[in-house]
Parts: sequence; C-alpha cells; structure tokens
Amino acid sequence: MTLFIGLFIPLLGTMLGAAFVFFMKGDMSPRVQKTLLGFASGVMVAASVWSLLIPAMEMSAPSQPPPVGEALMSVFPAAVGFLLGIGFLLLLDEATPHLHLGTDKPEGPHSRLSRTAMLALAVTIHNLPEGMAVGVVFAGAEQGISNISLASAVAVSLGIAIQNIPEGAIISMPMRAEGNSRWRSFLLGSLSGAVEPIGALAVVLLASVLTPVLPYMLAFAAGAMFYVVVEELIPEASTGKHTNLSTIGFAVGFVLMMVFDVVMA
Repeated sequence: MTLFIGLFIPLLGTMLGAAFVFFMKGDMSPRVQKTLLGFASGVMVAASVWSLLIPAMEMSAPSQPPPVGEALMSVFPAAVGFLLGIGFLLLLDEATPHLHLGTDKPEGPHSRLSRTAMLALAVTIHNLPEGMAVGVVFAGAEQGISNISLASAVAVSLGIAIQNIPEGAIISMPMRAEGNSRWRSFLLGSLSGAVEPIGALAVVLLASVLTPVLPYMLAFAAGAMFYVVVEELIPEASTGKHTNLSTIGFAVGFVLMMVFDVVMA
C-alpha cells in the first residue's frame, strides 16, 4: 500500500496544480511562475544528487578503501547511467513536437499540433524522468538497499509532487484561456501527469528482475531530471523580470528536498 501511494503522490501534485483553473481567472502571475519554476529546479537537483546519484555510487563502492583504479570503476555505473539519461531525454526532446515552457515557438518535427497540445507534450516529457526517479528509489527501498530507505523514497515522491503543482497549472490555465471548460481543462492538465505512475511502476517491475543494473537506473533517472532542469526550467526561470525570485525559489526547493532526504533517510 505504501508503494502504491508513493507512486501516485506525484500525480496528485499535478492534479492540484491543474485545479488552479477553478480558482484563478487570469494567467499565473509572472512573479509566482518564476518562484515556482525556481523551486521546481531546486527540488529536482537535490533529489537527483541525494536520492539518485549518491546512492548509485554508494551501491558500487567497495567496503574497503580501494586503489585508484578500482575507485574509478566504482563511479563508472553512476557516470554511464547519468550520461545515458541525458542522451535519452535529448533524443526524446528532438523527436517529439513540443513547446519549451514560456515560448510560443514550436520545436521538433511535425509541428502542426496546437500550441496547447505541444505544451502538454512538453510537460509530459518532463514528467517521464520524474516518474522514473520515483520508481527507481522505491525499487531500491523494496529490495532492501541499505542506503535507500522507504522513508527517503516517500520524501522523493513528496518533493516531486510539490514541484508538479506549477506544471499542472501551466497546462490547465492556457487550455481554459483557449475556450475549454474548467472541467475539461482540469482533466487534460491532470492527464499530463499520468505518465508518472505508469513510468514509475514500469521501473519498479523492471528493477525487481534487474537488480545488478539498479545503480545505472538510479543515475539514468538523475541524468534525465538534470536535462529537464538545464534545458527547460532554469532558462525559463532566468529570463525576463523577477529572476531573483526564481533564485530564491531554487534555494528553498533545494534545501527543502535535501532536508527531506537526510531527515527521512
């Protein structure tokens, strides 16, 4: 039951953000948007480091201080997995028609879809690595990996749910502005997060039969999340006015996720 709840908590965050459409008449304030984008970036970076990369390296490290050559090999899974995660999202980004957050220019092939549909695809791409991250930490906790506890896995799930709130609003509110009903906008905004529990469950099932590659999977999810932060969230949070708010949001999100992970470890 804990596993089930943990996998679906991020989707609830997306649904909460999509529900903004019932309470806000206009677009989201630029100040609020910058702050939330910075906060989301901080949460994802901290979760990637403390919950994914560090456990991946600790799983591969020998029990005794090794020679230099063996020490380099102990970080090999984390390095390879991280680069594969970056590469996977890069290919997905190039192959899928979508809009970068905060822009009106479509990118990728087959750019005949509506602006709202492309924005939904962009957020769905973002949610994929987040779902993978939740799935892989729960897989590690379920398999009794010493450096990944069930509490820390729940902390990752909660942190990602918090940063999903602005993403749900980014989808539902433009849909409402284009003439859709509030309920339709809410439903479509919520569905953009449906890929998270699906991706998380797939990773859990895969990791249960591929335990030796778990360090690679942890680092892969970290690389994919870093790609989203560097490619989408930080550029949007750092352009235009109120960029100081995004910096403050990043600091708060990073510290909050770090505290979650360390305290609940």
